[in-house]
Amino acid sequence: MKIKKKRDYKNIILTTIALLLLLIGGYSLYNIFSPMIQSQMIDPKNNSTVKKLIKTSEEKITENRLYIPKIDINLPYSQGDASVMEKGAWWRQPQNGNPADGGNFILSAHRFIMGLTPEKTLKKSPFYNIGRLENGDQIIIDYDGKRYVYEITKKFSVKPDSIEIEKRTKEPQMTLYSCTFGGSSDGRDVFIAKLKASDAQVEIKK
Repeated sequence: MKIKKKRDYKNIILTTIALLLLLIGGYSLYNIFSPMIQSQMIDPKNNSTVKKLIKTSEEKITENRLYIPKIDINLPYSQGDASVMEKGAWWRQPQNGNPADGGNFILSAHRFIMGLTPEKTLKKSPFYNIGRLENGDQIIIDYDGKRYVYEITKKFSVKPDSIEIEKRTKEPQMTLYSCTFGGSSDGRDVFIAKLKASDAQVEIKK
């Protein structure tokens, strides 16, 4: 009888551990894929980024920000080192260009960093869905009190040591990039965008 009770207790403990592992595994998977799940619910014509754009366009622009309506990106960006990506996008090599003066305006942000919760994962992984961007999609920049509208014209991938994507260009352009899902040692997904309008009222494309 005692042996049976011990076996029953052991089975209960093993079952409880198995259930806990299943729950932890399920939560971890949901956490990992939460940015992908969210992307399926984005309406490019009626998301929080578009609402912010509409609101800001009626007010004075007071902050440098990056907007990508198609994938609901609304981020501040700033100069500095890699630590600025904890709060938004990183303005790389500012001496090589900006929206007002031309050259190569370069922004980068994290593709995927897992947080403790799905909300933190989303916040830490702003460029998770940039792979959905295509030629013709809009990138909107608030810079130094004015608004600039860019349109993606090229997308490609490069090796981690391909520094040519950050060189100054003769024609004004924007370079947007992030690590691939393979990580920083795997490569970069790069998007080139051309300036279409400045200080403009933005009409969001369908």
